Amino acid sequence: MDGTREQDRLDWSTHTVTAPQHFPSDRPLSDRQLPDRQAPDRKRVALIASSGGHWIELTRLSPAVQHLDCLFISTTHGLTAPFGTRPVAQIMDGSRDTPWLLVRSIGGIVKTLRDFRPDVVITTGAAPGAVALLIGKMLGAVTIWTDSVANSEELSLSGKFARGFADLRLTQWEHLACPQQQISYLGRVL
Repeated sequence: MDGTREQDRLDWSTHTVTAPQHFPSDRPLSDRQLPDRQAPDRKRVALIASSGGHWIELTRLSPAVQHLDCLFISTTHGLTAPFGTRPVAQIMDGSRDTPWLLVRSIGGIVKTLRDFRPDVVITTGAAPGAVALLIGKMLGAVTIWTDSVANSEELSLSGKFARGFADLRLTQWEHLACPQQQISYLGRVL
């Protein structure tokens, strides 16, 4: 560690995100090849969460990216995005207890992310969010997992699953931060 704090690695004002020290690549994530699009200077951010507390936490994070081109995605019908004119994209909900629904959810996530082509995917969970990070990573996006504040004793199963493809995994509990497991703490959203 060079003493750089995690907060210093996220610079939303210049639209760049750099990988934490423990991430295998030491080049800035903003240097990665981006897909072709009409407005290359405006980053696209997909924000995805299941309903309830996950959605509330995601909307609390949204001011950090409101200057970017954002698409909100959730499992609940009729939600309103905290800003912008784009409607909230709805996907099927699913979990380890309902794997057949999760399979259907994957189809919706793939279509939504492939059409939007995000530069960054941010989720606060749960299982569809973890799947979105995997698909976002496959599409070349920077991926950020923020574990729910409800998980005060250990990272959620989805948060553990996201380890292999999340560029940044955040916990909202300082005592759960663990650089060896690539879990960082930057504060709480609630």
